[in-house]
Amino acid sequence: MNPFSFSQPEDAQAAIAQVADNPSFAGEAVRFIAGGTNLLDLMKEGVMESRRLVDINRLPLDRIEEGEDGGLLLGATARNADTAYHPLVRERYPLLSAAILAGASPQLRNMASNGGNLLQRTRCYYFYDVGTPCNKREPNTGCGAIGGITRQHAILGASEQCIATHPSDMCVALAALEATVHVESVRGKRAIPFAEFHRLPGDAPQYDNVLEADELITHIALPDARRYARHSAYLKIRERLSYAFALVSVAAALDIGSDGVVRSARIALGGVAHKPWRKPEAEALLEGARPDADRLRQVADALLDGARGQGHNDFKIRLARNAIVRALETAVQGTVTNTGERHD
Repeated sequence: MNPFSFSQPEDAQAAIAQVADNPSFAGEAVRFIAGGTNLLDLMKEGVMESRRLVDINRLPLDRIEEGEDGGLLLGATARNADTAYHPLVRERYPLLSAAILAGASPQLRNMASNGGNLLQRTRCYYFYDVGTPCNKREPNTGCGAIGGITRQHAILGASEQCIATHPSDMCVALAALEATVHVESVRGKRAIPFAEFHRLPGDAPQYDNVLEADELITHIALPDARRYARHSAYLKIRERLSYAFALVSVAAALDIGSDGVVRSARIALGGVAHKPWRKPEAEALLEGARPDADRLRQVADALLDGARGQGHNDFKIRLARNAIVRALETAVQGTVTNTGERHD
């Protein structure tokens, strides 16, 4: 790992200015750091370099509090563990709590920040192996994964430039809950709908999201989603029980009336694309209908329309279809909390 300098500003504008004065996306750069659970690994492996790290942990960005609209504001530097176990998250957003606790390990969740979770980079083997070509790590060098070992790779939204998948569990739940990412830079503040935050690879897979180099995530806003609290499920299919990234994951949230009819539905997939995958037109198939087996299979087929395997990961299409149906069946029965209790 190359040498770098380090600063700990106590003011957000000062932190932003330090990065804005040295804008760069790839190669040597000045970067924000909070928990560092992904960035430091990438620096140690030589995948990313930084001339300077700007520590934002002294900034007042670690609060979790109610929003004016009945939603919740998640501070960017609040730790994943604190978020998952927060009483309001567990009560109103059990889907988010379950997703966070399905990821990483307790030690990592104690360090990883909410903002950093959004900025995780892919765990593609070829991205991490600096001896292989990778358009995400070094643009225009080729994609070593295409034609290679693709068990973990994308079946949706891929391009000829990149077939990597996004690794976060938390982001799958945030996509389903329709969160908004709030950022700040020297140009001011802006709010980014979660569906627009992450990118598909297209011709520029080196860009994971729509952030400018000097933009700092300040908080994540969750809308009031209490209507989904009683019928949600996060299902993660992985190679082993813990500390493994998803082959396929499903975040499902349903609002079901007393007559058993679905009033609204939100579904997001992880482990299948370069970003959390949602298709509102698939969700619409459930709205106004009873969630019987045939309807759930129709929803799964709609979500996976256009899915294409890369050889080693062909199995993920069938796996994803079964996982979607299973997650929806679980959500219909009632949310299972992290303590094993069921809200029904």
